[in-house]
Amino acid sequence: MATLEQKKNRLFIVLCGIFLTNALLAEMIGTKIFSAESTVGLDPAHLNILGFVMDFNLTAGVVIWPIVFITTDLINEYFGKPGVKRISYLTAILIAYSFIVIFFAIELPPAEWWLDANSKDAQGNPFNINFAFGKIFGQGLRIIVGSLTAFLIGQLVDVFVFQRLRSITGPRMLWLRATGSTLVSQLVDSFVVLFIAFYGVFSNTQIIAIGITNYIYKFVIAIALTPVIYLGHGIIDRYLGKDQADKISDEAAEQSKGFF
Repeated sequence: MATLEQKKNRLFIVLCGIFLTNALLAEMIGTKIFSAESTVGLDPAHLNILGFVMDFNLTAGVVIWPIVFITTDLINEYFGKPGVKRISYLTAILIAYSFIVIFFAIELPPAEWWLDANSKDAQGNPFNINFAFGKIFGQGLRIIVGSLTAFLIGQLVDVFVFQRLRSITGPRMLWLRATGSTLVSQLVDSFVVLFIAFYGVFSNTQIIAIGITNYIYKFVIAIALTPVIYLGHGIIDRYLGKDQADKISDEAAEQSKGFF
């Protein structure tokens, strides 16, 4: 029979694994831009935002990024600010490490037989797999810096808003602190990454228009995921035991008061 401390440690490892894996994957697949409208069988939105016609063309990373939102809130609830900050800093370091490894991998000279074996696509058209490898995995330095900066700032804002709301509501109104912290942190995240990555490339007005479009999508997803937050809490409460889960949550809230 596992002790409460053992269960708590296992829970933290599982949540951190889910958080880290999805954050890394979101960065890796983020180079692909997809049409959210076409994905669900709708016509392009053609929203007029600040004089620009905008559709919901988003990076593929946003498909799994909501899992990071959910995991952040679960870590926040049961492990407080210390837990969220430590896994956020570790994830940022490992993402940066991943980009460094990818950079060197792109620079490695390709084997001739590998180029020859992949010299045509399925339709017989000429194909440069080494070029494709670099385009798929490579990202501009400003995008990388913007993404990492926005990630860290977003996480810090999330944990601050989450714990501030919990100090007001106590253990009640889970939907408010979970969804509210996500809505605020993603508002910050959406604009930080765009301004760092594209300031001077696009006009400020266009950057704001793109940010608004991205945030509309994130807003809708955050609201839609509220039941999933309750599901996650239910699973954890059954695993730890309701009384023990409440105790751990209260301890996390208390620890968060003096943690910066």
